[in-house]
Amino acid sequence: MAEDKELRYDPAQIEEKWQQRWAADPKLYAAGAPSGESAKPKYYVLEMLPYPSGQLHMGHVRNYSIGDALARHMWMRGYNVLHPMGWDAFGLPAENAALKNNTPPRDWTLANIAAMKRQMQRIGFSYDWATEVTTCLPDYYRWNQWFFLRMYEKGLVYRKQSKVNWCPECATVLANEQVVDGCCWRHETTRVEQRDLEQWFLRTTHYAQELLDGLDHLDGWPEKVRTMQRNWIGRSEGAEIEFRFERSIKDMLEEQSGEARPASTQAHETIRVFTTRIDTIFGATSVQLAPEHPLVTELAEHDHGLRHQVARLIEEQKKARESGDLGAIEKHGVPTGHFAVNPFNNELMPVWVANYVLMDYGTGAIMSVPAHDERDFEFAKKYAIPIRRVIAPADPNAVEPELPFTSEDGILVNSGPVSGISCATAQKQLAEIAERSAFGKATVTYRLKDWGVSRQRYWGTPIPMIHCDHDGLVPVPDDQLPVLLPDSIEITQQGGSPLARVPDFANVTCPRCGRNARRETDTMDTFVDSSWYFYRYTDAKNSTAPFDSAIAGYWFPIDQYIGGVEHAILHLIYSRFWTRVMRDLGLIENDEPARRLFTQGMVIKDGAKMSKSRGNVVSPDDMVARYGADATRMYALFAAPPDRDLDWQEDGVAGVSRFLGRVYRLVTRHAPAVRGSSPSSPQSQSTLEVTSTSLKLRRKLHQTIAKITLDFEGRWHFNTCVAAIMELVNELHAADTELTSGAVPALILRDLLRTLALLLAPFAPFLAAELWEELGEEGTILRAPWPQSDPGLAKEDELQIPVQINGKLVTVVRLPTGSTRDQMQSTALADDKVRARLNGTSPAKVIVVPGKLVNLVVK
Repeated sequence: MAEDKELRYDPAQIEEKWQQRWAADPKLYAAGAPSGESAKPKYYVLEMLPYPSGQLHMGHVRNYSIGDALARHMWMRGYNVLHPMGWDAFGLPAENAALKNNTPPRDWTLANIAAMKRQMQRIGFSYDWATEVTTCLPDYYRWNQWFFLRMYEKGLVYRKQSKVNWCPECATVLANEQVVDGCCWRHETTRVEQRDLEQWFLRTTHYAQELLDGLDHLDGWPEKVRTMQRNWIGRSEGAEIEFRFERSIKDMLEEQSGEARPASTQAHETIRVFTTRIDTIFGATSVQLAPEHPLVTELAEHDHGLRHQVARLIEEQKKARESGDLGAIEKHGVPTGHFAVNPFNNELMPVWVANYVLMDYGTGAIMSVPAHDERDFEFAKKYAIPIRRVIAPADPNAVEPELPFTSEDGILVNSGPVSGISCATAQKQLAEIAERSAFGKATVTYRLKDWGVSRQRYWGTPIPMIHCDHDGLVPVPDDQLPVLLPDSIEITQQGGSPLARVPDFANVTCPRCGRNARRETDTMDTFVDSSWYFYRYTDAKNSTAPFDSAIAGYWFPIDQYIGGVEHAILHLIYSRFWTRVMRDLGLIENDEPARRLFTQGMVIKDGAKMSKSRGNVVSPDDMVARYGADATRMYALFAAPPDRDLDWQEDGVAGVSRFLGRVYRLVTRHAPAVRGSSPSSPQSQSTLEVTSTSLKLRRKLHQTIAKITLDFEGRWHFNTCVAAIMELVNELHAADTELTSGAVPALILRDLLRTLALLLAPFAPFLAAELWEELGEEGTILRAPWPQSDPGLAKEDELQIPVQINGKLVTVVRLPTGSTRDQMQSTALADDKVRARLNGTSPAKVIVVPGKLVNLVVK
């Protein structure tokens, strides 16, 4: 009983001991300086920084456990490792908390950061806190403002009117996530409106093609993420064509009678259309405009009936956007009564307004070719618009296909001078004709739009611009940065930005003319903060620049970036854009922020993703208190491959804790016998009198080393790494009698136990450190060399060979390693189960795969 008590595994005691020791050594997880560590290869491993909501959840723990295991492994492999952590600390929840709890956003945020940092330290994540970044502090967001000004100088920042979500009752702009079923999240029966406001934009489209091309070189990124980004960027090759706008006969008669010509026809002499199928232009039978097209707005000013119907189309389109089902919208439209002229054949076509045409794609106007486009066909059938076939199958003997015929593998018919040629050839020729005739040109468009960064909220980076009645828009001079957020402010989420109601902030002297001016009161989108934070980690205390270019040049690109696939679009595209901007500013040389990206699966419970609204959240604190940090993080790695969803089961954490207890008792029980022995090598071990048990255990040990090393280098199946360690421990337990009796030499036993601690170190660092000390090892296990597998020792003495008959498994035979084909065949044929199945007949054919299998073909 006394011995059992002495060997009881107490994770709380062990982990508190090592947490205190590690906290007392600020250099433990520090990366070496580039100049001092030049002999070591660098490795920058990074998990995406969290929003400081106040509590870690198990999704965080899983994400950070993956990165932590990798960082610890690379330290042990001799790399100079940078493994930082920070806080994406601006955002709307802080303002909500200020309203709910009457707590200033800064105080709420910093308190949450302190709480989450304590949790991370308790779990034992190996972060270098000297590089910590907090994006809501002036020493960080001043550089957001500095970058904004550099982009403004380069023409990458501009201001224009843009549609925003507006709650009439709140009298403020809402983020997309605050719009629930078309209503305000705070006022559930108040419909959200679309309003036009002056907004600041970053010109992401300037890099659209480069962002697209760069995906071809990101071999270390998941194909799913690259596909999502390609679709989001959305390159479309086609042509822009100018259709001459013709007024209705009614308008022309009114002009002849002396009435003023409508403003719409004065402002729009042509309608510019983008099409990817210029080869079908002879089949165009109408032109359709988006409900928010400027020409529609102007036409509706002079036509009350049209204005009413267009408003209905806008509402339909808005509802479809909010439901996320815009592509399946029931198609409705209204004729304007006006016409457009096809420049290729001078045909007069009616101009319609259609709810399925989007202002934010192409030019907001399309030529409708119902015979060769499914949406146009549906619309034309509904409104009896003519349908004209202009593409036929390339095979003249083919059956005439049903309409709409959307294939581009065909030839043109009913298309004037280009009839009889292929679609591809026609596309090129018609674009050339349009350009020669000055009514069009070949062009490329992108689905990617410029990034609107204005937010009418308090808790964000102030935009460093000044509005002067005399000099217009004036940038804040660099020596006046940062533009600081006021500490004391009333947040009501009513009446626009709270900053506009703070005279000491809003009222300012123009730095250019010295007159009274007004500071910009919008703040930046929080995605700005997360677009470049990983560069700041490399030089987090720099007060004269965002970072030192030489230091960033040493560490970048990131060797391994880890985060959720939900960030595949916005964050990862914005960060790739920001990297290119910094490159063109001369700050860095790399084109991409990260060489490799890993997207971990979600943590689910009771069949759904963990969330407070579902009531299925599991607190890491509870798990750590019950089972220990090592068991909690090791379960997060063991329960599923890291790229798959993990179905949380507390029994599984308890099981891992029991396993770690077995390891602890195994090592501590035998540690006294090996503590004084000298380090051994395979060469020194070979001189010992080695028993079959020793050989078997050494073989299993080196097989385990090889497997875990391979997994770290490749597929990252940490679940099978942990399983391999469990198998090794099972074999050690099975040989406990031999270990206790001394049948296994002390040098070999020491090597077995020492290596077991090393293999555990990336997954259960607290226990590994404790075992390392118990074994009498010196120094920190974090800097101990990773064990090397000896292929000779890992090699099996005999193999298990499956024997099949007609491809179906019959039995498994054992053969010495290196057996010949004849030996494999004769052993298989001599097996009792095989002989019974053959029943005296001979196989028609014997297939032998050396070292793998024997298959008997029987007729």
